[in-house]
Amino acid sequence: MAEEPLKIKIEYAESSEILRTSLKMKGTPVAFGFATTKDEIPSGMPEIDKRIKHCMMVSLARNEGRIFYSTSDKHECNGGAFALGLRDLTPTLRTGKFYFKLGKFASVTSSKRTMESVPRLPTGETYATMYAPLRETPFTPQVILIITNPWAMLKLAQSSLFRLGGRVRAEFSGIQSVCSDAVAQTYLTGKPNFSLGCDGSRKFSGIADDEMVMGFPAEMLSEIVDAVKIITQAPGSSKT
Repeated sequence: MAEEPLKIKIEYAESSEILRTSLKMKGTPVAFGFATTKDEIPSGMPEIDKRIKHCMMVSLARNEGRIFYSTSDKHECNGGAFALGLRDLTPTLRTGKFYFKLGKFASVTSSKRTMESVPRLPTGETYATMYAPLRETPFTPQVILIITNPWAMLKLAQSSLFRLGGRVRAEFSGIQSVCSDAVAQTYLTGKPNFSLGCDGSRKFSGIADDEMVMGFPAEMLSEIVDAVKIITQAPGSSKT
């Protein structure tokens, strides 16, 4: 988790600016980190002053430049808190009744089956989650979050394959996109993941109809940035 910084020096401000300008982003890339104990939170970094959802916390860093951490009691969304290892599922989420009542599934069983497959950290492993705009992160992040348009996501997908090639395999279920798809899935697998977002994140955190969500391991930041610079200038890459 967050107890040991990266061994490779990364220029976060420069990397953020390259991603932001090359991908024509409206907001900033977001640095996300897990803290397993209070000691892992940088000195002077404030706790968020209200109880909101994880996806809304990401939005505060992305659009307002806010830097903060959040413990379990400040996470409003039970599904998000579960995926991030802050607390256990509520009974309605565990049984599948929650998303079934929201009309997301044909049966409680299909809802329960989906919840059981949601990528998540072990319950209680996380003391707090940390958020910052990438350009000025005071902590060493584990995941870099990008919310932007499909063209930019195409460039990020191509950049993730630039060095070794292969295929992009995105995994999502239309629920818990910013918490599970982009953070937990990415952290646990060590691979980038793309998500179409979810109703909750689009309703509460300002993800626009023409935007998608991506998370990639912080260890890949330099590789992604170097590839983005080349990919976005490559012949045939421009929309015009």
